Amino acid sequence: MAYNPARRRKPISQINVVPYIDVMLVLLIIFMVTAPLLQQGVDVKLPSAPSTPLATDTKLPEPLYVNVDRNGRLYLTIKETTTPVAPAALAEAVKSILTQDPQRPVYVKGDGQVSYQRVIDAMVELQKAGVADVGLLTEPPPVALSAARGDS
Repeated sequence: MAYNPARRRKPISQINVVPYIDVMLVLLIIFMVTAPLLQQGVDVKLPSAPSTPLATDTKLPEPLYVNVDRNGRLYLTIKETTTPVAPAALAEAVKSILTQDPQRPVYVKGDGQVSYQRVIDAMVELQKAGVADVGLLTEPPPVALSAARGDS
């Protein structure tokens, strides 16, 4: 048989996207199942206060959070890793973390329903650990949230 250039097939210029859609749907299901498992931390309902958010400094390392939950239990959170800590061991735990990185900011997240004394006790332990500056975290009130978004 002789070669006939007229009978040559033209290449198809369409991409078959069905395998890509299948992969995308599988990844979507995987992310939907694993996303709730990635939520870590302590259930702390922060008190609300009409304050402006602080500017974040990208040069500072990841902050250290001391969480005080509704029952007065203490937790340390660094880079989304939360560990419970006894009040007597808080100063030593924070001191060991800050010896590795003394520039790390320290914030206290106290539940709005916890006794104020528990938050003060945590701050006293931080002072024993040598923390000079402690930030207290709050949530903006719901009215301030809607005003910031431009809702009416």
